[in-house]
Amino acid sequence: MRDQLKKAILAHANGEIQKHLANVEVYLTNPVGIGEHSDVTQAIQDEIDKIARYHDQIEVVQKYLK
Repeated sequence: MRDQLKKAILAHANGEIQKHLANVEVYLTNPVGIGEHSDVTQAIQDEIDKIARYHDQIEVVQKYLK
């Protein structure tokens, strides 16, 4: 059960990272197509913050939940 829960946490975090990386890629390749974000730089920074959150979760699981 422990391993299954750890795998689920890691899978979720990795999925979220991929989602936010995809958003960054959209902002970088087609920023004019995103009408609701007038500040593309801030939108990218927000996505990077979300990536960092999930990256930190992965590191904590790998370091402390061996």
